[in-house]
Amino acid sequence: MPALDGVKVLDLTQYEAGTSSTQYLAWFGADVYKVERPGVGDPGRHVSGSGKDSFYFLSFNNNKKSVAIALDTPQGRDLFLKLVPKVDVVVENFTLGTMEKLGIGYDVLKEVNPAIIYATIKGFGTTGPYSEFKCFDMVAQAAGGSFSVTGLPDGTPMRPGATFGDTGSGVHCALGILAAYIQRLSTGKGQMVEIAMQEIIANFMREPMSQREWRGNPITRRGNRTVVPTDLYPCGGGGPNDYLYIFTATSRMWDALTIAIGLPELGTDPRFLTTRDRHANGDALWEIIAEWTRQRTKFEAMETLAAAGVPCSAIYDTADILDDRHLKARNMIRTIHHPTVGDFQLLAPPVHMTDSEVDVIPAPLLGEHTASVLAGVLGLSESEIKGLEAAGIVGLEPPVFAATR
Repeated sequence: MPALDGVKVLDLTQYEAGTSSTQYLAWFGADVYKVERPGVGDPGRHVSGSGKDSFYFLSFNNNKKSVAIALDTPQGRDLFLKLVPKVDVVVENFTLGTMEKLGIGYDVLKEVNPAIIYATIKGFGTTGPYSEFKCFDMVAQAAGGSFSVTGLPDGTPMRPGATFGDTGSGVHCALGILAAYIQRLSTGKGQMVEIAMQEIIANFMREPMSQREWRGNPITRRGNRTVVPTDLYPCGGGGPNDYLYIFTATSRMWDALTIAIGLPELGTDPRFLTTRDRHANGDALWEIIAEWTRQRTKFEAMETLAAAGVPCSAIYDTADILDDRHLKARNMIRTIHHPTVGDFQLLAPPVHMTDSEVDVIPAPLLGEHTASVLAGVLGLSESEIKGLEAAGIVGLEPPVFAATR
């Protein structure tokens, strides 16, 4: 049985931060009803001008059900409020104040359902001097500190390529929801779970900030080189990602590296005897190791060194990830079929549980489950649902009156 079997979620999220949160809940088996605007849907459906259902949208909305309701109408609001007592969780990541303008803020929802868990993701939280500032992933990363520690020592701050601000906030939000749900099992009471994206990035910065407390000054960018010979090394192939990252944290790892590259004499070379010596002669050591890596592909070099006990990895690009034999062996790469884009590959849930398994189901079409949810959860009749569609309050897929409008 899925871990969250029977848990029901109203998902008002869009783009990535909120959708990542509800995706995790869906992966764990919750019934996630994605409430979208009829005819438009989550703006993420149209990212990069990709038409009806972008791959961006398909990547963050697996295992959900789409219910198209016009929340900005009195009838749509009333319909939504009828759903609230039937569910356990409401999640949203709208701009601050949007839910209140729609008349469905937390104060309203907890009156309708005192046990409701209401989760909200904002760029800078709901209080404080920055609370009304707009935010996206890269803005949160700048405000949380990750830019400042990313890049080369003599270069400018640089945005990390992964969307830690968005998906990181979503994962933390899911964790908060689960904690609130466990507490509700004892108290019977719901609560509000609030996530500020800036604070999530700052949380990811705990290690650099601990160094600031130790050293007394903000830490500087160090690029790829830390404890020499930890660094990035070029490999054969000449492509933009044909590199190997090697991490040597201990003298044992250093010894294993020298043996694996066939140069055990480096261990007794006066230039490289101690960590301080290796740091002082880092450029010369880098050239020696790079000469070895250049003669091998990044995966050949990775497998040779890793087998010898040296922590390292090829620099995977997005194609490498989807082709990776290790991830495939762990069933992390799935091929699924979607009605608008056909077959495509995506990553499976990264949390593995021995007694909870949920199949990966493609993201829904806009309004695909409106009728089934309104009938199954609220008990509305077919004629009532068709009447709501005719009035523009809900959207159905396929549209019942598409041919006569």
